Amino acid sequence: MNTRSMLQPTELALGGWEQPLRPPLPREQAQLWRIDPVAFGPAVQLWADAVLDDGEKARAAAFRDAGDRATYRAAHTGLRLLLGTYLRTLPRDVPLDRLPCSSCGQPHGRPVVRGHDVHFSLSHSGDICLLAFAASPVGVDVEKVTSPEVADEVGPTLHPRETAELRAYDAADRGIAFARVWTRKEAYLKGLGTGLGRALSLDYLGAAPQGSTAVRGWTVTDVSVGEGHAAALAVRDI
Repeated sequence: MNTRSMLQPTELALGGWEQPLRPPLPREQAQLWRIDPVAFGPAVQLWADAVLDDGEKARAAAFRDAGDRATYRAAHTGLRLLLGTYLRTLPRDVPLDRLPCSSCGQPHGRPVVRGHDVHFSLSHSGDICLLAFAASPVGVDVEKVTSPEVADEVGPTLHPRETAELRAYDAADRGIAFARVWTRKEAYLKGLGTGLGRALSLDYLGAAPQGSTAVRGWTVTDVSVGEGHAAALAVRDI
């Protein structure tokens, strides 16, 4: 894929959240940030205990793998620091909440900032964290490229056109094609607030490297994160 057709996230460095940031405006598609847990480590050491709430600290501690724990802490510390700057409030005081799931009504739907119109989404995989902010509902997803066997196993559960597209790829290219369609679909479903509770076969996002597509009032765009991973951003049209 031509990376010029892909979104390029801004790397969040130590102190990067202290620059004057304005909330996403309606005409912007989104503001997209990337966090490297190792490079961002000094910021985590300085700020994590002060900005993360008790629930976030407990979830971080529950990770058995030290790398997964560090990635979670980096992503959520960065999220709170950026939201604090956007909203001009203390990061720990940002009122994070979840909407009711549109499928079952339980409180595990799309995460929101209670009482504010800044929408956000977070995703991390390995040593890559992505944060997206927008003036309308947004979803972001990053995943490692899988094996062709995973694509063959999960592919039949996707939209019939996506299943057919994946089958047309050689085995060597099927893993990255599957990662493309999977991240597009999961970003879109995160934005909807259903997550994987919505049937994967209902919506067509496509496996081809077109860079961006539109689906039911949303714009879905691939994100450049380097080889070995795929990522996508979904923003509801205003």
